[in-house]
Amino acid sequence: QVQLVESGGGSVQAGGSLRLSCAASGSRFSINAMGWYRRTPGKQRELVAGIFSGGTIKYADSVKGRFTISRDNAKNTVYLQMNSLKFEDTAVYYCNVASVPVLGGAPSYWGQGTQVTVSS
Repeated sequence: QVQLVESGGGSVQAGGSLRLSCAASGSRFSINAMGWYRRTPGKQRELVAGIFSGGTIKYADSVKGRFTISRDNAKNTVYLQMNSLKFEDTAVYYCNVASVPVLGGAPSYWGQGTQVTVSS
């Protein structure tokens, strides 16, 4: 099993910044994809950002230009730098990792979630 430990969530005012971290540990497997989803009550889970082996990066349109995803392969850690936060970014953010270049599927692993709250 793979365990994902998230940190960095919190409460900020609109326009502020947060940096989320997700560290993977446990069984050895080749991590290809690492990313972040978010969910707000009453809304479907949304892929915020993903980063894949080889350097491919994807962002949700709503966060382009404001969020930056990065990874440290030596530490098996993925980060999400969130700048210019908006009220609409308020959600529980979940880290996700997979051994294939597809996030969110059944073989992937999920973090426990970290709350991000942005006040207007």
